[in-house]
Amino acid sequence: MLSRRQLIGASIGTALAAPMAFGAGRALAASQPPPPPGPMTAGVKPISTVERNGRIEQLQQRMLREGVGALLVESGSSLEYFTGVRWSRSERITAAIIPAKGAVVVVTPAFEAPSIRETLSVAGDVRPWNEHESAIALIVQALGDLGVRSGRVAVEQTIRFFIVDGVRSQAPGLELVSGERLVRACRLIKSSAEIRLMQIANDITLAALKSVHGAVQTGMTAGDIAGLMNNATAKLGGRPEFALVLLNEASAFPHGSVTPQSVREGGVILMDCGCTVEGYQSDISRSWVHGEASPRQRRVWNTVRQGQQIALETASLGRPVGEIDDAVRAYYEREGWGPGYRLPGLSHRTGHGIGLDGHEAPYLVHGDTTPLAPGMCFSDEPGLYIPGEFGIRLEDCWRMTDTGPQPFTPLARSVEDPI
Repeated sequence: MLSRRQLIGASIGTALAAPMAFGAGRALAASQPPPPPGPMTAGVKPISTVERNGRIEQLQQRMLREGVGALLVESGSSLEYFTGVRWSRSERITAAIIPAKGAVVVVTPAFEAPSIRETLSVAGDVRPWNEHESAIALIVQALGDLGVRSGRVAVEQTIRFFIVDGVRSQAPGLELVSGERLVRACRLIKSSAEIRLMQIANDITLAALKSVHGAVQTGMTAGDIAGLMNNATAKLGGRPEFALVLLNEASAFPHGSVTPQSVREGGVILMDCGCTVEGYQSDISRSWVHGEASPRQRRVWNTVRQGQQIALETASLGRPVGEIDDAVRAYYEREGWGPGYRLPGLSHRTGHGIGLDGHEAPYLVHGDTTPLAPGMCFSDEPGLYIPGEFGIRLEDCWRMTDTGPQPFTPLARSVEDPI
């Protein structure tokens, strides 16, 4: 659901971090979930060099058709997608130049060059810069060496402004244009290898949720539960990416509240969790009631579950993805929620694309006209939120196939059996 890296750390009402201390008088052992099965990642294969070379070739063909000399991409998911280099952003620039013709050039700090060479999985030239030197100047020089001294150079859509501004200042003969359409065209359709990795990631998250579900006890905090979730995920072989736990009234805030909350009888527990396997992400949400659900809680839960079903039933090849959101919202409005994004109701889109990024195009939101095609992957998360009371969110990821939508995980069964 959330834009994971923009969350406010482990707040009182929201937990993303390691286990926190349990409440006084409760033994840790009594609160541990049953051990999950062993790692589920045996035999996992990373994306091959052959596949990455195919991605670059597809990109280069598109650049040639559009008269673009090169694509500039800095650290992030697109750098990993094309080159295999998994690198975090900092004030020190690591960036790749993918020319329309020729091999990749990676510009990186000199002391990071050995690590970059170790992870670079396509043919390329690593050009280091020392701390007193200009990475921007090295990028411009590399472009010139590749024969790109004028004309259009595309920049990946998330690249930071100071890099774009620096290249523009030092190479006024270049026309810097958005590379969003070029990159999106490559990343939009997932390969069978990508889908296999996402399947494993989703399997791990669901198994971890099942392990934790039965261990939740009265008095636990969001941090307690998130810690159990992250530990279970790691034991199953996934890399924990996020474990958002919303309790009671805080469940009505899609991304949490700073008001302290703990598990209580009759309160809602909402968990939104995910992990990565070879960089590819899962995203699953489950909601249930601790103890006996009230008629109102049960009715809202069942409505959200039906909303998930409507989203999948609406998905068909060639249909604009935004119409999925329209169909769910129309159903909710008939049930008395909203209208539109008003609360109580569904205040966010029905879903988002997913792959190397937890949120990526296209989006299940009104107005997105992208036609559904085989290989596209999404979340399905039409929550309902009642300020001052509670919220319910159920979320599963799915992929579009030639015969219709295929969920990565079984949808929740009932408020009593939500996993």
